[in-house]
This record gives sequence, structure tokens and C-alpha cells, in this order.
Amino acid sequence: MSISNRYRDIAKDVAAFRIKLKDCGSNADQGARVVKKASRGLQELVDQVGEIPRMRLEFQLTPVLLKVYNNLDRARLIFDEEGLDEQVTATWELQQQIYRLLNDL
Repeated sequence: MSISNRYRDIAKDVAAFRIKLKDCGSNADQGARVVKKASRGLQELVDQVGEIPRMRLEFQLTPVLLKVYNNLDRARLIFDEEGLDEQVTATWELQQQIYRLLNDL
């Protein structure tokens, strides 16, 4: 699978997770705001990622992915403090997807 497709899949997964958080109630509100911020960060390049030349992918995607990773890490810690184990696990899985993509850049 290409880097562009993997990036789009991660953006889609984070957006879906954000929507899922709306059903979790008020305990997840603070973490949901952080996930929303991460989702917005990914969405900025979703349409352009396929047009970025291969040799510039690392340069352009790495800062975005690191910022999103850090936002998701903050959200995971918030979910952990709130005792939302399912959200902690889901957030960790998203972080691992980002980490693997960063390693392949």
C-alpha cells in the first residue's frame, strides 16, 4: 500500500474515532477535543498527499504526523485519567499506525 493511501486511511480512522467519541458522553469531552484537533491536522493534507512527489513526502508529512501523534498521545492520557480503557486502546492503535508510517517514510 502506498504512503499516500496509508496516510488517507489514518486520516479516515482518526475521523471515525472522533465521531465515535461523540457517543461516549461527557467523560470523553476533553479527549475528544484533542482528537478533533488531530483529525483536523491530518485532513489538511488528505487531498494533496497523492500529489506530493515521493522525495518530498518525508519532508512534508513528518511534521504533520508527529504533531498528530503528540495530540493523540495527550488524548490517550486524558482517556486514561478518566478510566476510559476502550478509548485508550483505540487511541494507542491509531498512534501505532502513525508510528509505522513515520518509520516507512
